[in-house]
Amino acid sequence: MNVSVAIENFKKELPHNVTLIAVSKTKPISLIQEAYETGQRDFGENKVQELTEKQEALPSDIRWHMIGHLQRNKVKYIAPFVHLIHGVDSLRLLKEINKQGAKINRCIPILLQVHISQEDTKFGFDSDELKEAIIECNVLEWVKPCGLMGMATFTSDTDQVRREFQSLKGLVDE
Repeated sequence: MNVSVAIENFKKELPHNVTLIAVSKTKPISLIQEAYETGQRDFGENKVQELTEKQEALPSDIRWHMIGHLQRNKVKYIAPFVHLIHGVDSLRLLKEINKQGAKINRCIPILLQVHISQEDTKFGFDSDELKEAIIECNVLEWVKPCGLMGMATFTSDTDQVRREFQSLKGLVDE
C-alpha cells in the first residue's frame, strides 16, 4: 500500500475534530510531498535542522510541528514558521520562545510538557513547576499556550500508561 492510500484510509477512521500529524522525521522530501498531495498538511519533526531544510523545500502551507526535545539555542531557526511546539519543558525554554517571538513580532503556539512517566529519560514539568509555567505564560506576550502534553512510560503495561495519562487529564481539569 502506498503512502497516499494509507493516509486516506487512516483519515476516514478519525473523528472530524482530530488532526492527524504525520511524523515525517527521517522521511525523504519526496514521500512528504506524496502525503501532501493527498491533502495532508500537518507534519511533525524532531530535529530542528531537518525541519528547517524540509520547510524550505516543501509547500508553504504545510503546518510544521516541532515534536522533539527543543534546545533553547535552536528556537530562533523555527520561530518564524513553526505551527506548534509540542514540548516546552522548562521555564528557560518558555522564555526563549517568548524572546524569539518578540524579535519577529509573532506569537508562537506551544504545548507545555508535563513529566508523567516513570522514566528519568523523559522531560517535562512536575505539577508545581507547571503551575509556575502557567503563571509565566500569563505575562509572556509572544507565546500562546494551547494545552498540555505528556509522554507515558515506554511499557506494555497498559494500566500504567492509562494511569499516567489520567494524571495528565487531572492536571488539565485542575
